[in-house]
Amino acid sequence: MKKAYVFPGQGSQFPGMAKDLYESSAKGKELLQRADEVLGFKITDIMFDGTADDLKATKVTQPAIFLHSVVLAKCYEGFAPDMVAGHSLGEFSALAAADAMAFEDALRLVSIRATEMQKCCEKVPGGMAAIIGLPDEKVEEICSGVDGIVIPANFNCHGQIVISGEKEAIEKACEAAKAAGAKRALPLQVGGAFHSPLMEPARIELGKAIQETEIVAPVCPIYQNVTAKPTTDPTLIKENLLKQLTSPVRWTATVENMIADGAGYFMEIGPGTVIQGLVKRISGGAEGITIEGISTL
Repeated sequence: MKKAYVFPGQGSQFPGMAKDLYESSAKGKELLQRADEVLGFKITDIMFDGTADDLKATKVTQPAIFLHSVVLAKCYEGFAPDMVAGHSLGEFSALAAADAMAFEDALRLVSIRATEMQKCCEKVPGGMAAIIGLPDEKVEEICSGVDGIVIPANFNCHGQIVISGEKEAIEKACEAAKAAGAKRALPLQVGGAFHSPLMEPARIELGKAIQETEIVAPVCPIYQNVTAKPTTDPTLIKENLLKQLTSPVRWTATVENMIADGAGYFMEIGPGTVIQGLVKRISGGAEGITIEGISTL
């Protein structure tokens, strides 16, 4: 049975995150202190003692989740995946954990990603909404039939798709989804239209940084969001990362492909249990565990 290690994306942050790693692991403390230096501010103070609102700031949220996940992976002496994947932001965690990028380089990219996405959200208003209970093809058809920019952004599991784009187009798509029999069509409380063409300015700026970052072959195949397919080729990894911000997260296909390639045990590494829940829905109940902190290590 092959082991798949999967990493969560934005939204799984919580007050006190990674504090146990700092207090109980010399390696964890060293990496978190290094993160403060790389970022130029004490993100650890916000992670350990900040409020839920403090952690919502995009420049904090994304690096915080990345750090919790990657430091946890680096402290895990039994770290031995046969394959890895990460949901959106989690793809950067997966790459760093699997040694495709240096810890500091990956953290810098995540910080740039967060900053540029925030700028984009402020300049180009947009939104996202969850569509529950419709087939993927129907949601794609609805989005293509709406005036304005709206696309399926996250294929999370069968019957659960997040759409992204201009707010007016999102509203029209939600109305059309309800009329087509969706169980729910719910606007999400997010800062902008992630994984849509509205993120193009952020993609360009992040792309410059990705091009300058050294990426090497990871310790195992990574299944990337853009293709849902495995690769260890640094050139292809970089190409897919360059497209990620404006392309859908193909998570359903990613998990299905991992299972087809022999994955029978899924280990979620990082804050929250959202990814484990999606994996179970996609797979029909695959075995697995969530490692959220030092106690579960």
